[in-house]
Amino acid sequence: MRLSTVILPDRRWSEGGRETWQRAEELGFHAAYTYDHLSWRTFRDGPWFGAVPTLTAAATVTSRMRLGTLVTSPNFRHPVTLAKELISLDDIADGRITLGIGAGGSGFDATALLKGGEEPWTPRERADRFAEFVPLLDRLLTEEVVSHEGAHYSAFEVRNIPGCVQRPRLPFAVAATGPRGLRLAARHGQAWVTTGDPKLFETGTPEQSRAAIAGQIERLGAACAEIDRDPASLDKILLTGFTPDRPLDSFDAFVDFAGSHAELGFDEIVVHWPIADSFFEADPAVFEKIATDGLAQLTSS
Repeated sequence: MRLSTVILPDRRWSEGGRETWQRAEELGFHAAYTYDHLSWRTFRDGPWFGAVPTLTAAATVTSRMRLGTLVTSPNFRHPVTLAKELISLDDIADGRITLGIGAGGSGFDATALLKGGEEPWTPRERADRFAEFVPLLDRLLTEEVVSHEGAHYSAFEVRNIPGCVQRPRLPFAVAATGPRGLRLAARHGQAWVTTGDPKLFETGTPEQSRAAIAGQIERLGAACAEIDRDPASLDKILLTGFTPDRPLDSFDAFVDFAGSHAELGFDEIVVHWPIADSFFEADPAVFEKIATDGLAQLTSS
């Protein structure tokens, strides 16, 4: 199992941003991701920076750790322009980029590009766009010239030369729990991402959460079976912080959490970098001990 972190883009680069990404690499995290939003939740009225420029800067001050979004969505991205940015970012990072990608949600910045009076996209509309977005982005990152005329996106003789450093393209980590999204993960993903069952976050138990996640993994396996893909070839990533568990409360809590989810088949656990006075508040000393010793303790127990 691998351990990674999410670093929210809420600090100026000159006021702790640079040092945070460097420290993440020093602590030995497999990857450091950031959210690709225009604004988000309780951070909406505070500092918030763009994901791609932040990752570009992070790529220049790190050398080993993988970097990526967790996740990018069609809410304000277009596959053509995103592909060009990703190819450039993968080049600067020397092939260390993973694209976490999902259908997106409602609220926060989801309506930022809508015209006045326009209704927000329904879950079905988001799924429709995602179903077109992912295959088109796949083509844009693997083919030298792409044309496409779809229901939501167009591309005319788009050139993406020389392509990604990683071949045939940088990996997709597809966030999905519904049937259509799971099929996209099975067909186009190198990894699958879940945050658990949101209905259980506030009122469920850790046992109920694990049972729900086990069901998601079972449905992912069925989606893989539809295309004769071995589910073991798809990495499974758990983004923590949205289940009833509290794995950052103590070192032992993390070890128990990681062990129970390793048994479900997860390859990577992602924890949020602590932010004081926020939803992601955690004891920095406990967090650093988890980063340096957590998985070692798990494997030795």
